[in-house]
Amino acid sequence: MTDLDDLETELQDLRGRLLSLRSHLEGKLIGQREALDQVLVALLADGHVLLEGAPGLGKTTLVHGLAQGLGLSFGRIQCTPDLMPGDVLGARILQTEEDGSRRFEFLPGPIFTQILLADEINRATPRTQSALLEAMAEKQVTVHGETQLLQRPFLVVATQNPIEMEGTYPLPEAQLDRFMLKVSLEMPNQAALEEILRTTTGSPSDDTVPELSAKNLLRLQELVRQMPVSDALRSLIASATLATHPSNPKAPPEVRALVRHGASPRGAQSLLLSAKARALLQGRLAPSKDDLEAMVGACLGHRLVLGFEAEAAGTHAGDLAALAFAASCS
Repeated sequence: MTDLDDLETELQDLRGRLLSLRSHLEGKLIGQREALDQVLVALLADGHVLLEGAPGLGKTTLVHGLAQGLGLSFGRIQCTPDLMPGDVLGARILQTEEDGSRRFEFLPGPIFTQILLADEINRATPRTQSALLEAMAEKQVTVHGETQLLQRPFLVVATQNPIEMEGTYPLPEAQLDRFMLKVSLEMPNQAALEEILRTTTGSPSDDTVPELSAKNLLRLQELVRQMPVSDALRSLIASATLATHPSNPKAPPEVRALVRHGASPRGAQSLLLSAKARALLQGRLAPSKDDLEAMVGACLGHRLVLGFEAEAAGTHAGDLAALAFAASCS
């Protein structure tokens, strides 16, 4: 058997485990297949997720179920205006030994986990929001001059409620840029809602955990990075990213009129990695233009800074990113 055959066999086994995980999560998050797949894409691409949706749609259920299905440690931060950075990162406390001597001991905060849920992140102050930046970008935490690495895999899923915006602190562009995808949960249709009522209001069912370990996930993330990508696809990503900037000649008229600032190079990287992850999730060994088209709104939309006219008209940033992508394809 050749190395290529071994790789194909390994991929089939890992993808089977991944699909088992997806099936497990579908039983918990009914009627949200697209959002679920986008979260799995971010997981495979080793990126973080901003999860937006009204209360009661299953945001916490999804993240907790993901940690259970992978057998990873789970931490939750309930963001409030009085939350301090030390409540997130941890702090040094003074300990007294039996002999009367004293020493400082570091007490880790909830960020020292593998899947972290930052619930209602826009209710925390900017100072506390920024405590997550180093962990999200570099997978490490620095407290009192000491740097500690976080255990891999590490995923931050932050939620926010798009309805209640009073008393909140909108995430700054620098923090939004750290999230690979912005995923929206919509109200389920009637059939899905009936299924939710049937499965969640009776006796608890047996919760069988699928067999996708942390080691399996790290291997899948490695394989995503190793996927081949054509020069033409890279060129399209670069062109589409630049077309989100109103000053770019290829920007469509809607972008020039409604966008103040476009997506960053990190957005282009996220688009390529998420396209690779989506291809792997669907059983393909290389990304295509269709993968880019499917992920461009979730990858680039939250990175656009919209003008007042766009906000007044209720224009969706993801739609503008899709227009920029379409303009680059023509």
